Amino acid sequence: MTPEDQPAADRPGPERPEPEHRDDGLDLARALTRATAGSTPRARRRKPWTDRPRGTRVSGSHPDDRDPQLLDNTLGRLVAERGWELDLRVHGVFGRWGELVGAEVAAHCTPERFEDGRLVVRTDSTAWATQLRLLAPTVVRRLNEDLGHGTVTVIEVLGPHLPTWKKGPRSARDGRGPRDTYG
Repeated sequence: MTPEDQPAADRPGPERPEPEHRDDGLDLARALTRATAGSTPRARRRKPWTDRPRGTRVSGSHPDDRDPQLLDNTLGRLVAERGWELDLRVHGVFGRWGELVGAEVAAHCTPERFEDGRLVVRTDSTAWATQLRLLAPTVVRRLNEDLGHGTVTVIEVLGPHLPTWKKGPRSARDGRGPRDTYG
């Protein structure tokens, strides 16, 4: 087909120059892209990974907030946001009580609660309650080394759970009990 045989709209001329032909096929790819760009709605053309709020940065191949995060980092951020650092450290002390105070003391004394710098410890006998009261400054120092200075201010030592002698058919008014130390 000669240029004279082509329709006027397809014929190269002053109003329509002949497109440049490239051997690598990029001219064909561009022509197809231009032809299909107007045929699909804009919402369908967008790729789902490009939907993002305006003003956000795309890091390309580098990690960002949209990538899966390590559990350690996520939990650390949650603990910091909620203010649970001290509570977790104190409960860590409860779990490592034997390491911190020694196996012999831990066998007879257990921590019960921690409130406002006061650690409450229960002993299994009155003799161990007396012993722990003597060891309290050393234990406070050791706990503050792990938890941070001033976290534990005082240790309240409680003796064993004992039966009460205040009620019953054989109770004596203003009596001190059976006069035994239970330990």
